[in-house]
Amino acid sequence: DGNEGQYAQLVADELGVPPLDVKVVPADTNRFGEGHGFNTSPSGGTPAAIASATGKIREKAQLLAGVALDAQPDSLVWDNGAFVLGLDSARAQTIAEVALYAHGSGALPPGVEGGLDAQTVYRD
Repeated sequence: DGNEGQYAQLVADELGVPPLDVKVVPADTNRFGEGHGFNTSPSGGTPAAIASATGKIREKAQLLAGVALDAQPDSLVWDNGAFVLGLDSARAQTIAEVALYAHGSGALPPGVEGGLDAQTVYRD
């Protein structure tokens, strides 16, 4: 809908990554199937949907960062794209490190699936 750059910036701001690292894939029916609400006019609810999905990603990332750092997830602080253990910046996991961990390099907690992605259903 012409707003892909804006959407990438929203994701980047939420996850603390460079906008160029965010790939916006509109209307990819090969990956996501039909009927996911994409149309040619922008939805006013798209920023809220992006915030919802990135919030889910950060929640899972915090859980996995806790496992990777051998710390309680709620003891981690989100700071500019990384989960930091208290004030010890040496003990941190960036969102990129957590994504790699989630995709197979680390042990996952029971009942947690691999990967670091999220879907959300949002209606205006």
